[in-house]
Amino acid sequence: MTEDTPSDISISSIGRRNWVMIFMLGISGQIAWAVENTWFNTFVFDTLTPDPQPIAWMVAASAITATLTAYVLGAYSDRTKSKWGRRKPYIVFGYIFWGILTAIFPTVSSLQPVGFAIIMVIVADSVMTFFGSAANDAAFNAWVTDITDTTNRDRLQGVLSVTMLIANLVALGLAGFIIDSYGYFVFFYTLGGFVTLTGIISTLIIEDPVTEITERKPIFRDMVDSLRPKTVRENKTLYLLLGYLALTGIAMQISAPFDFIYIEHYLGISKTMISVLGALLIPVGVVLSLIYSSKSHKFNRKKILAVVPFLLFLTSIGMYFVRDFTWLVIVYLPLSLIGMIATITLFAWIQDNYPEGEIGKFQGIRLVFMVLLPMVIGPPIGAFIVQTFGIPTILNGIPGFIPTPEIFIFRGLVALLAIIPILFISKQEGIKHKLKAQENVFQIEQE
Repeated sequence: MTEDTPSDISISSIGRRNWVMIFMLGISGQIAWAVENTWFNTFVFDTLTPDPQPIAWMVAASAITATLTAYVLGAYSDRTKSKWGRRKPYIVFGYIFWGILTAIFPTVSSLQPVGFAIIMVIVADSVMTFFGSAANDAAFNAWVTDITDTTNRDRLQGVLSVTMLIANLVALGLAGFIIDSYGYFVFFYTLGGFVTLTGIISTLIIEDPVTEITERKPIFRDMVDSLRPKTVRENKTLYLLLGYLALTGIAMQISAPFDFIYIEHYLGISKTMISVLGALLIPVGVVLSLIYSSKSHKFNRKKILAVVPFLLFLTSIGMYFVRDFTWLVIVYLPLSLIGMIATITLFAWIQDNYPEGEIGKFQGIRLVFMVLLPMVIGPPIGAFIVQTFGIPTILNGIPGFIPTPEIFIFRGLVALLAIIPILFISKQEGIKHKLKAQENVFQIEQE
């Protein structure tokens, strides 16, 4: 096989209309997730309680809901027959209700007593997550896998990374200004309305490919079979990649629910300055994402992912020493870019290894490792660290703790464990996407 050059690589096309929908649904979905993963936690801290445990409970409940929803509805979407196709009904109605529930989320804070309000916040977050997971995690991710192949999935993940960065620019860059100026309610109304609007627009634009639905075993038996040892052995590379995803996710979720609380209440950096941080970091990420995804088919995926845990460890140690805004930017920039590169490579590689005809079902399996395990394991560890090393505080008459830098040391140590599953993947598996792109050129030349 010849050396990779642009002349012997052929990337399959998916069409302009599909790119428009990927970009639009990607941005709105990522906005909703960005809001949930960041501002829901600060909202609970600022308006209800500084106790870290309710935040950990909310994150865990949301993770369980998202995983079960994607698992069940993803499997159902594989079997769905409708005039709109298999995935489109879940995308359209899911996005519409996802946005509505995001908009009304803060109203539960007015309930009394505070203990009841905390319970209802967790319930409201889980209901919102149900629609978000059905629309985005199950249907949207299955749809983009349906319409792509191994030659263009790195490029697809690059575009999805850009949508994530732009969504974070909106959710972070605007959020701090809006919350500080107008409060949480206006913020949630605005972003929730945008998500609902994209769901409505998708009814007119999205095209769901018509595929033959083969005879399948009963759905719940089918779902159980996906976690049997035999299935794991038959899809070894896929499950090793999912293990890597889980370990890096657990590491990041140790601190993620408390990051903004730490930045604001320990470092003393305001929400507005957090928005400035996002505005500084995200444009760099967008440019790098587009450059990397356009060239990523040239790299061995195994080598890329093998380096990431060590880089996550180093940036976590760096966060331990951050004490002002300048150093926060210096450390957060490489952390954000490392996560973006890992996401592009890892998710494209995972998509390549889904079993044929079971793409929807495996969105649920993916969420077991991407959401359920990280968010059920990571935040309680983080909450324990905050309670052990944190600074005691009282907010609105309720005792709690402010996170301290020790949480990042634990994050970095857990991140190193992610190298283990990568060691069991062969080098050949890491270059299959390159070989397929070269094979496309050969077929074109033969024709």
